[in-house]
Amino acid sequence: MKKLLIIPMLFVCFMSYGQTLDSASIIGLPMRIGDLLVAQNDFPKMMKWDDATAACAALGDGWRLPSKDELNILYQNKNEISGFADANYWSSTELDNNGAWSGAWRQSIENGFQGASPKDFPEYVRAVRAF
Repeated sequence: MKKLLIIPMLFVCFMSYGQTLDSASIIGLPMRIGDLLVAQNDFPKMMKWDDATAACAALGDGWRLPSKDELNILYQNKNEISGFADANYWSSTELDNNGAWSGAWRQSIENGFQGASPKDFPEYVRAVRAF
């Protein structure tokens, strides 16, 4: 019986090992844009807003989601920064919609459009840190 339990446990350990976050692979060689350090890479998967906020904070040393205005700076410098998907990215700026639904600002790196998105909708994530 004990031998039968070892095989599934090894499989679970192997699968969870591949899912860990490697902060160095996200941060890479950060680029300075004005007063911001911008992580070299996006997170590998799109995330809901709460998960994105937590993932950026888990990078440590002040890494976070960019504000709405900072995200626009990233958009304006997208060619210099590079590596963005032609998609929407989360900002840390939350919406004040009187409790109707929970949302935050996001921006399209493809065309620069900023708009509201429900926090439970997955978007791309690029971390920043104040310089």
